[in-house]
Parts: sequence; C-alpha cells; structure tokens
Amino acid sequence: HYFDVNYTRGMSWYRGHFPTRSRAERRVASAGFPEGTVPLAFESAGYYMHHPLAPERIARDLPGGKLIVLLRDPVIRAYSAHKHELARGFETEPFERALDLEPERLAGEVEKIKADPAYVSHSHRHHSYVDRGQYAEQIERLFELFGRERVLVLFAEDFFAEPEPCYDAILEFLGVPQWRPARFERYNARPGSPLPDHLQRRLADHFAPHDDKLAALLGHEPAWRRTGAR
Repeated sequence: HYFDVNYTRGMSWYRGHFPTRSRAERRVASAGFPEGTVPLAFESAGYYMHHPLAPERIARDLPGGKLIVLLRDPVIRAYSAHKHELARGFETEPFERALDLEPERLAGEVEKIKADPAYVSHSHRHHSYVDRGQYAEQIERLFELFGRERVLVLFAEDFFAEPEPCYDAILEFLGVPQWRPARFERYNARPGSPLPDHLQRRLADHFAPHDDKLAALLGHEPAWRRTGAR
C-alpha cells in the first residue's frame, strides 16, 4: 500500500520491503536456476487501480514496470467486499443500506485526496462497493499511462475455473521462465448468505453500461458475461 496510502513515507521506506539485490541473487543461485537468471520483485494491492493518484505515482516512480489486473464480476465483487469490510470492522451497515449510503460517503473524497497527498479517505478505501466495480474508466487510465503492452487484464472467473492457463499467461507476460506450483490454493473465501435477487438485479442493471464499455475497450466480453453468470 505504498502508492496509495503510504506514499508520504518515501521511496526508501517502500524499497525496504524488498530483498536486496545481492540476497535475491543468492536465493536464485541456491535454487538451481540457470546462470544469468535475473530475480524480479512483485507486489499487489487491491486499492492501487481505484486510488485517484496511485497509477500516476507508479508510472512516474517505476518506469518500465508491468501491471497485472485481475477483474471479477462487479456484482459479486461488491457483495464480497462488503462481507470483507464487515469482518474487518470497517463497515457496520447491512449491504443494501451501504449501497444507498455510498454516494453520500464518497462525495468529495476524490477531490480531498487529490488536494492533499497525505489524506487517507476511509470511505473511498473501504466503502466503494459500486464505484470500484466500474472498471472501464480505471483500465482506460492504466492504458493511457503505461500502454496496453504493459498491462495484462485477466478475469477471476477464468482463474478460478482453470488457473493453469491464466498463470502461464502471466509468466509469459512478465518474461519469466515457465513454472507451476504443485497446486493452486484458494484464499480469503468467506462463507455467507447468497445475494438477494432484488439486489442482484439492481447491481446488474447498474453495471451493464460499464461492462459494455469494458468489453469495447478490451475487444472481448468480460468472463462473467461469457460464462452466463448473469
């Protein structure tokens, strides 16, 4: 979370989270990789793409970096995010009430973030159930900043259904040797009641034009439409 909420700590703080080059090279050598194999460092933060300033900071501070975006059905993502925020204590309202409150909670927050780089918006980070799922404008901004060739867009539905080809595509995109773990584990799954039908319809209707824009931007339908999920 350096490029979104910890940026004022400075690049030295950020670099301190990664191994030194000499240590990484020793690890590569001891693992038996071919001579000349270059170690690479990665990180992930789910707030980077949605934060008003993070993409520009990444583009400026990490020239040549590559980005991987894993998108999920925005309807399911919104409901899942609410369960996640409830469990962590960042949300107290039931889902439908949280949806109703979102415009009020987010009003003016983007402007505050842009005006003060040290400002951290609790609601923009933790209560953006609908806004964060409007993917097209966020992906378009990444394409403009990094170029399409440096942004790989994948879908969680494809990865959950058949992780191996998605993982292979990631390695090819990054230019690293092909390798697979013994198995792919699932993390962060939270049990809960199904999304009520009226909220499913409400969210699906809201996201439909945004999904249309995403399909036009990518040149193909997002996975949640291809699989007939809704």
